[in-house]
Amino acid sequence: GRTQFKVVIKALSPKEVTRIYTPRPLDRNDGTFLMRYRMYGSVRKGLKIEILYGDQHVAQSPYILKGPVYHEYCDCPEEDPEIWQNVMSCPSQEPQITKDFISFPTIDLQRMLKEIPTKFSQTRGAIVHYTILNNHIYRRSLGKYTDFKMFSDEMFLSLARKVRLPDVEFYLNVGDWPVEYRKANDTPGPIPIISWCGSVDSRDIVLPTYDVTHSTLETLRGVTNDLLSIQGNTGPFWENKTERALFRGRDSREERLHLVKLSKENPELLDAGITGYFFFREKEKELGKVQLMGFFDFFKYKYQVNVDGTVAAYRFPYLLLGDSLVLKQDSQYYEHFYIGLKPWKHYVPVKRNLEDLLEKIKWAKENDEEARKIAKEGQLMARELLQPHRLYCYYYKVLQKYAKRQASKPEIRDGMELVPQPDDRDSVCSCHRKKPLREDL
Repeated sequence: GRTQFKVVIKALSPKEVTRIYTPRPLDRNDGTFLMRYRMYGSVRKGLKIEILYGDQHVAQSPYILKGPVYHEYCDCPEEDPEIWQNVMSCPSQEPQITKDFISFPTIDLQRMLKEIPTKFSQTRGAIVHYTILNNHIYRRSLGKYTDFKMFSDEMFLSLARKVRLPDVEFYLNVGDWPVEYRKANDTPGPIPIISWCGSVDSRDIVLPTYDVTHSTLETLRGVTNDLLSIQGNTGPFWENKTERALFRGRDSREERLHLVKLSKENPELLDAGITGYFFFREKEKELGKVQLMGFFDFFKYKYQVNVDGTVAAYRFPYLLLGDSLVLKQDSQYYEHFYIGLKPWKHYVPVKRNLEDLLEKIKWAKENDEEARKIAKEGQLMARELLQPHRLYCYYYKVLQKYAKRQASKPEIRDGMELVPQPDDRDSVCSCHRKKPLREDL
């Protein structure tokens, strides 16, 4: 069980002392365990990782990581992106990136400079104009709804601390919806705008959402429901889960209200409730409001219903990582990793208007072994696609592909400000890649 394993991480050299937070390993209920740690300082010589069961070393423990190991806020980028991508085991191709760039063989920065501020920033008001030059990040906001730039800032800064980024100038849409709907053969054609969500009829280039990105960056710090912690909190074993489908969420799409009506009529199949009314307040009297439920408690239920909110529901990756079966509403919206998922292999598809939802729940109840297999396949695929290193690789690959297509040099434009790296007062690091000054004299 979870309490038996113990992990101890310390500096390899007795002369180096650093604080490392190592919570209990997460038991994934399938014979595998996840060990997480967060460093609050860096080491030059390496780390020693001991994995103990009782007081016996497990397998090849102790494990030695040789060479410098840096904490998250240490600014020490690898100068050679090829080396970094190999170390990170980045996939050579990301099918969604390949698809997204088909419409943009070359990128005309001058046209974008003229067109974007007038066309997009007034209507949606959620565009941030970035330039990355010499691994420094600059930006200016176009429009009033750009507070979510804090999430893109933190990811670009984190990436720039790990690998030297290409010089690149781009526009990021930090709003909910994709914004570029022109087709490749329109005149003028579409402009490459980067967004967190895509749709079948838009041309936006998709990055992993701010939600999965922030959840990854803040693991073991500011968030409790992250893509790793979920994996150790998947509720009872399959055979002990409640045989009903569950939905909890806000009223951000009409189908969610329909779900509650279905639930009232078929409580033996479905437990659906709205936790907050914002869009359809007049419906609260009729449909009622339920209390918020802790996310880990979702997995007491065998089946999870995933319905869009304003766009693709951000809970989908978290639901897949549990070990319940996900019933996913057909949607025109997608996130960066959906392309790797197949209906009936990783989840059960449900029509957009939910007319076949009850039938699909009944199917799952009658075909328990097959339902369990789909739930497991979905979980394994999500574990693969949503690993932290895959998100970093994905961000890097988008910037790299974009940079190669730029027809002119990126520049720091009027009104841009530098987004500074966090200062290192709390946790000093000496980067072995940065030569000491005396060597330059």
